[in-house]
Amino acid sequence: MKLAAQTIGPDVGRLARLLQFADSTLPVGAFSFSQGLESAVQLHIVTDADSLRDYLTLILRQAAHMDGVALLHACRAAARGDYAALLAADSALWIRRVGEEQQMMLARMGKKFAELASAIAPSPLLTRWLDDIRSNATPGCLPVAQGIVLTGLGAHEAEAFAVHQYGLASMILNAALRLMRIDHVATQRLLFEAQAATHDQYRGARALELEEMSSFAPVFEVVVAHHTRTHLRLFMN
Repeated sequence: MKLAAQTIGPDVGRLARLLQFADSTLPVGAFSFSQGLESAVQLHIVTDADSLRDYLTLILRQAAHMDGVALLHACRAAARGDYAALLAADSALWIRRVGEEQQMMLARMGKKFAELASAIAPSPLLTRWLDDIRSNATPGCLPVAQGIVLTGLGAHEAEAFAVHQYGLASMILNAALRLMRIDHVATQRLLFEAQAATHDQYRGARALELEEMSSFAPVFEVVVAHHTRTHLRLFMN
């Protein structure tokens, strides 16, 4: 029996493409970074699944009010073709990310994300963005690149926000598998639990202006500073 068109539901092809860009195996260099988890383990701040959950919650909450705000503004700017607003979002996020390693993470992953997307889903806006990254006209932070690409694929800003938060959680938990005595089942359970907060994180971030981006997480700042001075390490950050 042939199904009526209205019963098919959302554009599953569009959804599948968004899932591709949320995949933890996306080759943008996430495997090189741990979001400070390496030092958190070394300092015995994170020692088991429960403390890993607390650390993951902290990072996701922090990111929602920093990277997430820049991403939402980038989505809106991309949707209306406002290139100056994209540059403003990129600059605002860059100057608020304290520490060379944090900036390196944003720029390296942002450039790789833009290059990958340009190879498989090119657009004039993305081409211009990538040219400006290569000429050092803008840092090219990952959340802004995600806003450009995912909006171009037809994503709602809430979906783009979810992709960013999911990718961040996956980055941390994949690092945990290499740094701790924890198995894939435990990390997948934590990943599943973490997604429950994404809606509230989006609601808290969507009305914020770029000037309101904030990051107050003393524990995270301590572990980032510690990692910068560590001589033996697996991750860049």
